Amino acid sequence: MDSVLVRLREYYGQASNTEKSIISFLLENPEEAVEMSIHQLADRVYASASTITRLCHKTGFPQYKRFQKALLYELAVRKENVLGLDYEIHRDDTLENLVDKITYKSIASLEDTRSLIDIDTLDKCLDLLKNARMAAFFGIGASLLVAKDAYLKFLRINKPCQVCEDFHAQLVQAKIMGRQDVAVIISYSGQTREMISCAKILKNAQVPIIAITCFKESPLSKLTDYNLYVTATEYAFKTGKLASRLAQLNVIDILYVAYIQRNYESCMVSLKKTYISKTDTQD
Repeated sequence: MDSVLVRLREYYGQASNTEKSIISFLLENPEEAVEMSIHQLADRVYASASTITRLCHKTGFPQYKRFQKALLYELAVRKENVLGLDYEIHRDDTLENLVDKITYKSIASLEDTRSLIDIDTLDKCLDLLKNARMAAFFGIGASLLVAKDAYLKFLRINKPCQVCEDFHAQLVQAKIMGRQDVAVIISYSGQTREMISCAKILKNAQVPIIAITCFKESPLSKLTDYNLYVTATEYAFKTGKLASRLAQLNVIDILYVAYIQRNYESCMVSLKKTYISKTDTQD
């Protein structure tokens, strides 16, 4: 399902003032907007029909009718507009409330990320991983944890791969890679200075780059060959990146399992060989 509301929320940060006005109306009044023609919507938000058409293009919909149809379907599936519900964390929340809210946010993040996954792009990324001499995973902070998870997964199925914890080591890794390799850069914002530095080095060396990042144009997305988009409904309460990390891990899991499916026989042999039993950890 092409999620209109998710794409609009993700695009909002880079939208023009006129586009923000349109997006705000759509997010706040989706049931009303879905009944409007493009000209009725234009009159309602004091914008031109051409501006709305351009907004549709920028958020991945070729025309307003496709945009409207996707919104109608999304509202029918969800039935309940959860945008106005209070799932923010508050200082006086009970432990039970915290459990419910964090679980809800995690589920919402995964559902929204599913709506952003382009199957054709995913298919091409899998081809790159399969044919690459070596895969290197890049990330800083919480994204490094995701990169390490990816490394351990692909290591088990005997895919030559690498991850470096130190940023300077990541720069060296980027500099020694060639066009036969593939780089997977993980950065939710797409604006992390260290990851952009690595991406520039890789781009100059013609190394194919896959980014796992948020759905918007960013310095990183401009440098990559393929973008696997994730989204997250993070809290205003400063808790660090929770939902975005989970969404990134979900994309890694998808790449990993799909890779195994495409290389089933050899991967099953490797998984059996690399299984760590109790006897392996005994003296």
